[in-house]
Formats: sequence, C-alpha cells, structure tokens
Amino acid sequence: MSKLLPILCVAALLSNPAGIAVRAEDNVVEKIQTESNGNVIIDIPENLLDLLLHSARKGHSHEIKPGINRLSGFRIQVFSDGRNQHTLEARAKARGSAILAKFPKYRGQIYTYSSSPNWYTRVGNFRTNAEANAALTELKKAFPGYSSEMRVVKSQIVVVKP
Repeated sequence: MSKLLPILCVAALLSNPAGIAVRAEDNVVEKIQTESNGNVIIDIPENLLDLLLHSARKGHSHEIKPGINRLSGFRIQVFSDGRNQHTLEARAKARGSAILAKFPKYRGQIYTYSSSPNWYTRVGNFRTNAEANAALTELKKAFPGYSSEMRVVKSQIVVVKP
C-alpha cells in the first residue's frame, strides 16, 4: 500500500491540477480509470529516476562474488549455556559433533564459540529464514532431546562461490 499511495496522489493531482479539494465520497481511483481509459502515464525526471533506481540497487546488493562472501543470513542455534563453566566448551563441541555425525552436509558449517560466560553452537549458512526453518524442522526430528533448545537466529553467514 505504501508504494501505491504516492502514485495515487500524483494521479489525483494530474486529474485535478488546480488542487481543488476532493470530497471523501469521490473515488479517485475510479475517476482516474474512467478519464484515462486505464492508461496512466507518469513522467518522472531522469535525475530522480536514476536516484530511485540507484538507491534501490544499493539496498538490495546481495550479489555473490567469486570467493568468500559474508552476508546477513540465518543459522540454527543448537547449544547455548552458561552453567557448569568447566564443561561448557566440551558440551558445545559435542553437540556440534553429534549433528555432524548425522548430517555430513553441514561439514564446515558448525560454529562453536564463547561469549563469556556462555558457549554457543550454531549450524548452517542459510540465506533465508525459510531455508533455516526447514533445516530446523529436520534437526529437531533427528535430535528430539535438544529440540527445545534449538532455534533460528539472525547471523552473519559465509557463502563461498568458486
């Protein structure tokens, strides 16, 4: 709706160049359709169009270049704990190893790290939330004992393109 509103406002001004107040009961969309036979031409100055297109490209620059790419994405957190400090690292790494044993496709995608006082283990490099949720469902089925701890988290991910 937010993208449509400016177009309707411009169209309303085009059909009412004097800027005369339009009554609430007037249906601007119907009026535009009737007067234009369904053809609306919007003339945007070239410099404004370039600015709009450039900023749109800038905001969506998810182009993957050859090599290692760090992008915003998602991972599945499979371990997070801060209790029993002397065993945390071993338990975090064991969780990752157990997942890798059942899912070799995650080789190189098990991330175990510490952010004091907690240890975390996260799995995967998912570009979309939908991909991560599909993998989460698969992992929860395979590891029902850990399923209550598992969740999708936003994360910087690594995507390698040959």
